[in-house]
Amino acid sequence: MNLRTMDRRLFTILMIVFVQMVGAAMIMPILPLYAKNEFAMSPREITWLGTAFFAAQFLAGPYLGRLSDRIGRMPVLIVSQIGTALSFALLAVAPSVAILFIARIVDGITGGNIIVAQAYITDITPREKRTEALGYIFAIFGVGFIVGPALGSILAAAFGPRMPYIMAAVAAGLVVLLTWLTLDETVTDEQQASNRTARKANFSAQQILSNAPLLFVLVIGFVAQFGFGLLQSTFSLYGEAVLFAGYSQQAALVGIGLLLASIGLGQVFTQTWLLRRLLKRFDEVSLVLLGIAARTIAMLTFAAITSPWLGMPASILFAVGMGITMPSLQSIATTTVDDSARGGVLGIFQSTTSLAIIFSTLVAGIIFDVAPTLPYWIGALLTLAAGAPAFFLSQQLRHGSRDTRRGGRPSVG
Repeated sequence: MNLRTMDRRLFTILMIVFVQMVGAAMIMPILPLYAKNEFAMSPREITWLGTAFFAAQFLAGPYLGRLSDRIGRMPVLIVSQIGTALSFALLAVAPSVAILFIARIVDGITGGNIIVAQAYITDITPREKRTEALGYIFAIFGVGFIVGPALGSILAAAFGPRMPYIMAAVAAGLVVLLTWLTLDETVTDEQQASNRTARKANFSAQQILSNAPLLFVLVIGFVAQFGFGLLQSTFSLYGEAVLFAGYSQQAALVGIGLLLASIGLGQVFTQTWLLRRLLKRFDEVSLVLLGIAARTIAMLTFAAITSPWLGMPASILFAVGMGITMPSLQSIATTTVDDSARGGVLGIFQSTTSLAIIFSTLVAGIIFDVAPTLPYWIGALLTLAAGAPAFFLSQQLRHGSRDTRRGGRPSVG
């Protein structure tokens, strides 16, 4: 990442995403305990808070993406950021469980700011640089994953459990100002008018099914995120039960935190250094296959090991696999439709991955109760299975893909 030669707008978008991710990550380690201690919620109810967020994101994602194609990126970006600030403020002042759920639903609905930020990047980035540019967002995710949880824990310990939400709301408010003052609209009036005239031709199920490359991308994204959801929702429990069995609780907590931080570090390394170099040697479909292989090996390692010393290499390998798979998939998705539908297709992609998280978090606890390593065996098998649609995608794009993609692109609006 060369800051001197980076487009000013790209730099601003990345700063916006950074502030957004730090604010969101701040609440990660404290929301479950906050819900348990302040509202006496059961573990099942606590996990439903996450399900409510992803369900709302699943429903709203495509709509917000298409809306940004029709009325411009800036209005949707600003309004969705205001919604995020409101959701954090509601968490800070919540008097009841119902308000907690409302806050998470509002945050999920307005989670389109990341979709629109990604669409904004595709607007200002040449096609050959798009995967690298989208990868920077995943790098920012990694940095936020490192900084946010630690900052949230420190603020909660020093100033009480509501302070992190107040700070997150303030940070989200600053993002609104940053967006308003520094960014320009990238969808021209002519493009908006053209997109609005096609409003009756949204992404229907039939149109997606007839667009083979897009369908393969969505299947791969769903399976990949399902495996990630299994890991994300059980990792702390798995670490305590398997990797750090026999260790003190304090040592286990520190060890699990270090493993999670290593995932963030792996993401940053992949997006700021590794991905750019891989793109010089491999096309995006090859990177998807390579990422699937890395994630499969990582999940198998988690399933098989009992020592924490192999946990960090597995965590880093998982992050590398995720870091080269997801931006490549998103970039491929934007080439399967007309340029006027980039925001919409990114919304479809995010809704697909959100649906995977919804299902995986709902069943992960049940699977974990059967055996602590079972979620990782299943995750490894599912990730490996994603290699089949990835192979078919490579065939579509490498042999006669021009005619297939031109004929299969859905009408948009």
